[in-house]
Amino acid sequence: MSRNDRIATLVERLRLAVALESPTGDARAIAALGAHLTERFTRLGAAVSVEPHETGPNLAFAFPGTAGRESEAPVLFLAHADTVWPVGTLASTMPWRDDDGIVAGPGAFDMKGGIIAFEGALELLAESGAAHRPLTLLLVADEEIGSPSSRALVESHGRCAVAVLGLESPHADGALKTARLGSTRVRLTVVGRESHAALDPDGGVSAIEELVDQLLRVREIAAAHPTVLCNVGTIAGGGRTNVVAGRAHADIGFRFPDASTERAVLDALAALAPVRSGGELSVEVLSSRPAWGVDARHDALTAEIAAAAATVGQAVDGRPATGAADTNLTGALGVPTVDGLGPRGAGAHAVHEHVVAASLAERAELIAALLARI
Repeated sequence: MSRNDRIATLVERLRLAVALESPTGDARAIAALGAHLTERFTRLGAAVSVEPHETGPNLAFAFPGTAGRESEAPVLFLAHADTVWPVGTLASTMPWRDDDGIVAGPGAFDMKGGIIAFEGALELLAESGAAHRPLTLLLVADEEIGSPSSRALVESHGRCAVAVLGLESPHADGALKTARLGSTRVRLTVVGRESHAALDPDGGVSAIEELVDQLLRVREIAAAHPTVLCNVGTIAGGGRTNVVAGRAHADIGFRFPDASTERAVLDALAALAPVRSGGELSVEVLSSRPAWGVDARHDALTAEIAAAAATVGQAVDGRPATGAADTNLTGALGVPTVDGLGPRGAGAHAVHEHVVAASLAERAELIAALLARI
């Protein structure tokens, strides 16, 4: 197959994957994408394990080693089926686009392109006849909300792996990701007391006003730790303008450089107390991924990837990233981990999300070359 034909083949596969819209929490849609990929990967020799959850199935595809390497420790690949885009986005605001070497659609860059590049790598390995270790691909259902159903699965497979490779998107310039900030999602919930806003305003306790005051305190806590990123992503509460709000909450995302900073911030949040008499405040950790710090083991894997890239005419390097992913889990365990092996592009979680078509083949070639070496 010529390189242009390979690119065209991978682009068509990406189009089919994007057409199977798979937002977080839509178990049926995620299962449909999983079934599509199961059909493709079983043709390439995978044994499939299914772990059902209410958010959708977590899938493990196990590919045997070849040419005498069957008993070696596996290489683990991490990917996710869920996207941030609801079903219908493709037909309304983000139609599939393929022109001037760019392909675009909801979930193409984050992260269905990485899955397609992995499939292309498997085919290249088979064509070359190169011996390789056993490979495992985990396809989880809820990575975009912190992988609450799959953390144990990722960590269990990670502990058995010789290396972990993330198929998430790379840095904007194509560089790999060699460390990540920790990520924790916290919900602040306030319970007040409802009353008529005009006839008995003093008889109520406004959960919304209490929440606003608490968020000012959260801002102060974050400001006391300059290395922490803090984003209030959701606020909800109340119901009518003539009723003092009885309940409100905010979901907040934090990013941490290390475990000690995370502990300090979470302890400060846990110490928050209501400002208003009669109000109740609770702090709940919704999901958490540990910081994955810079380490010689990860750097050595990055160097091995760079050496493999050179054998196929590519130049690749890596550096830390601010975004979190499932590779945080294996990196924090100390398992050699590198992420960003998905294709080049831009616009994760944005309407201009897109992939450079040629980089689908580039990443497939790189992954195949690496697996033939390690």
